[in-house]
Amino acid sequence: MKGRLSLLLLLGGLAGGFPGSVPAALAQSPEAEAWTMPRTPDGDPDLQGNWSNATLTPFERARGSGPTMTAEEAAAVEAGQAEIVAERSEASDPDRPPPEAGGTFTVCIDSATGCYNEVYRAPGERVARVGGEFRSSLVTFPADGRIPEVTDRSRRAMREDRAFRDRFGPYDHPELRPLAERCLMSFGSSAGPPMLPNYWYNNNYTIVQTPDHLLIMAEMVHDARIIRIGDGSRLPSHVRPWMGDSWGRWEGDTLVVETTNFHPLQRFRGYPSENLRVEERFTRVDAETILYEFTVDDLSVYSETWGGQIPMKAMGDQIFEYACHEGNYSLSNVLSGARYQEAMEAVDAAAGTGEQR
Repeated sequence: MKGRLSLLLLLGGLAGGFPGSVPAALAQSPEAEAWTMPRTPDGDPDLQGNWSNATLTPFERARGSGPTMTAEEAAAVEAGQAEIVAERSEASDPDRPPPEAGGTFTVCIDSATGCYNEVYRAPGERVARVGGEFRSSLVTFPADGRIPEVTDRSRRAMREDRAFRDRFGPYDHPELRPLAERCLMSFGSSAGPPMLPNYWYNNNYTIVQTPDHLLIMAEMVHDARIIRIGDGSRLPSHVRPWMGDSWGRWEGDTLVVETTNFHPLQRFRGYPSENLRVEERFTRVDAETILYEFTVDDLSVYSETWGGQIPMKAMGDQIFEYACHEGNYSLSNVLSGARYQEAMEAVDAAAGTGEQR
């Protein structure tokens, strides 16, 4: 119970200081003062390695709370999460009865089967810390730490899209299933841009760097995003690849990446738009941290530009392939199950029973 209450403190409203902007080069710890920036042979900051953006800090801030929390509040949240993990990682009783209908936990992908054991999850162990501050949200602007209101135009587009999809059954064909279920793109916005934690598992990335390219491989669905660095021709407006058209440039020791031309089915937070522009900033601030900053600019969807900061921490571990397509039996199974159900309903209708299965 103490663990759950501690987490509620984070979500329910924490006192904080003035929401000042933190310079990208600000050190994360006193040890960083003696740290020397690693550089590639061509002199650019070396961003390579395996990194994780897993965190206990929620994406949006609880209404009415400040932008930061005290060290004591952060420690309570982290201790609460550790308690939950310990409780839910205990060995299962082999003689336990089957789970009740509807599941036994509140954090489930499939609540009908009783959910994943906590061993399978890795939402994060630490509150996000930037510039020495414990953050109460990853969104840092607007000042309330919340995503701005969407426009009336965007609401209309969403309603029209839903009305079109409602003409079909959810399992009529594979194109109606979510992109992640089809192993086309990562869950949520793990691969991005912007690259955001999914608060579940596999919030890990491998970065490989050359003088004119940066590759970011997201563990979730093993999406590989290639960013060109320097000047060059942007893609024409009608060419829209997965993860968009990304170009980077160095501003001092910060890599600034601008992405446009998103695939029409890659809808950030579900809203259809052709105008999404995302700017990202990657700054190595100490031996263990890349400060990742993002700005979402799409006034056809949001009432104002917004963004945030996420510390990406060095992993010190390998990342293994998330073989999504290779093990994706569920997609064919749910479609086959739906066809079987339709066939049985047709049999019942022909027999005049009208029985619902």
